[in-house]
Amino acid sequence: MPTHVPVFVLTTWLLAMLPGAGQALIIRQSLTGGPARARATIAGSATGLLVWSTAAAAGLSAVLLAAPGAYQAVRVGGGIVLVVLGINTLRAARRPVDAPVDEGGWTAYFAGLATTLGNPKAGVFAVSVLPQFVTTDGPVLMSSIALGVVWALVNTCWYLLFTWALGRGRALVSRPVVRRGLSIATGVVLVTLGVAVVSGV
Repeated sequence: MPTHVPVFVLTTWLLAMLPGAGQALIIRQSLTGGPARARATIAGSATGLLVWSTAAAAGLSAVLLAAPGAYQAVRVGGGIVLVVLGINTLRAARRPVDAPVDEGGWTAYFAGLATTLGNPKAGVFAVSVLPQFVTTDGPVLMSSIALGVVWALVNTCWYLLFTWALGRGRALVSRPVVRRGLSIATGVVLVTLGVAVVSGV
């Protein structure tokens, strides 16, 4: 059964708060599509965490991390998604602030999913850290999956709070100069993170 759940919740909350691809992606989605697109991306990210934790519980993620070719394919795929999103964000910064961005909810969902599946930190956490919170008393597989659900819920709560905070600052963000500056900064961050993920840095 899971043990030290409060400590696990705190650990995953702090992990979610760390600046990285997830936060840059949420900022990007909030700027280009508003809360609805951000929520779709959050759902995709949560799904990715569930996939990682379930794979770790089944021992598949350890195999994936041990197989350089397979893991590299997943990592490169996630990195490419980040680079493409970053480039699109930089291109959007050149358009008028009110110009629509042609992306649907499923596109946002799969962006969150691909980014999380391609995130090495998520894989390492699922394989190395998550099992430390599971005892051998009881169904280990179900306990591991349950912790994965908690991980996804904590991550979702943080990003919803983060999106709400962005919404509260919408008056400032809506200013053309500020929004364009944020878009450029976010695009650069996404491209940089994508290149780092692809290169394995």
